[in-house]
Amino acid sequence: MSLTIRPPTQNDRFAWDTLYQGYAAFYKVDQTAAMRDTVWSWLMDPAMQVHGLVAQDNSGALLGLAHFRPFARPLSASTGGFLDDLFVAPDARGQNVADALISAIRDHGTQHGWTVIRWITADDNYRARAVYDRLAEKTKWATYDIKL
Repeated sequence: MSLTIRPPTQNDRFAWDTLYQGYAAFYKVDQTAAMRDTVWSWLMDPAMQVHGLVAQDNSGALLGLAHFRPFARPLSASTGGFLDDLFVAPDARGQNVADALISAIRDHGTQHGWTVIRWITADDNYRARAVYDRLAEKTKWATYDIKL
């Protein structure tokens, strides 16, 4: 299978929406159409720091998505990249779609002088973690949230 990794375009809205709904469902997050409208508007606005990529097969179908952004790293006086969302359609898993999306983000980071690409995933997301363990180093850091 041939994959094209590229930024989403206006024509991708319906397919992106379907993928992003799948991502929210996977993590059991209640997500509304208005929330997806907001994220889509961020992806379409070059002034926003959130970037998006989609993986498209040779038939034109979207198989996956990724959303990422730069973040300041004060201790090292550098900029890193944070991968917020990564989702591959269930029927496309095992076809290196996630690998291709992460590789494209790595290339973007290299081009922009980022010093790291970082992301989090659920502890029980074993299938994705098997991919991540091949591509990156698991850190020792625990994640904390304060809900506001």
